[in-house]
Amino acid sequence: MALSHGRKSIRATMKPRSLMDGEELVNAWTTRIITLFPDTFPGVLGASLTGKALKEGKWQLQTTDLRLYGEGKHRNVDDTPAGGGAGMVLRADIVGRAIEAGRAPGPLLYMSPRGIPFTQAMARDLARGPGCTILCGRFEGVDERAIQHYGMQEVSIGDYVLTGGELAAQVLLDATIRLLPGVLGNEASAEEESHSAGLLEHPQYTRPAEWNGRTIPEVLTSGDHGKVARWRKEQAEALTKARRPDMWDRYDSED
Repeated sequence: MALSHGRKSIRATMKPRSLMDGEELVNAWTTRIITLFPDTFPGVLGASLTGKALKEGKWQLQTTDLRLYGEGKHRNVDDTPAGGGAGMVLRADIVGRAIEAGRAPGPLLYMSPRGIPFTQAMARDLARGPGCTILCGRFEGVDERAIQHYGMQEVSIGDYVLTGGELAAQVLLDATIRLLPGVLGNEASAEEESHSAGLLEHPQYTRPAEWNGRTIPEVLTSGDHGKVARWRKEQAEALTKARRPDMWDRYDSED
């Protein structure tokens, strides 16, 4: 398909770039990443369990190079902020072209420090769906008109600012993909870890039984599963109360 940009035109493909041998998998959980740096994906997602799941077709990754939809000789994608100010802003028309070229099923997300906080509950919701499209911002952000027109959901991974949304997108995807069926192998792992039950995870121990004068708590070697469960819950509650009073207040009010 040819995209006309004034007097010039470029060739772009409607077929998404897939990391699964160039083939689209019909039933796989799918994410499309719109980014100025498509070569940064899959990044860490190509390693360990998420990388294994990618090779096995449990999920698939497609990237859209935003630069392909830019204007002029240098494929410009941004311009100065209306009203003045530092930095540059991604243009609505450029972002719109990239989105219209193809989206994955599911919500359209924009990684932004002003977005709603990303949570374990959000990861679970995304994992239950067919996938998502993620726009990775750069510079001072994206023209508000594009955000509103496409109904983007702005998502933040924390109260700090990164140079772009690529790392944030990989964090969101890692937290989500590990919850897909068959990715972790032991499904109980996802049920017992931090945030899954509204609490931080209890301390973990393994061999050797003694290290630098420190021993494993006796209850964990007692063989009494009831005592172990109670100890772990008590530890999780104490850690959450001390480190995350905001989480503790929510947990305590629902208990």
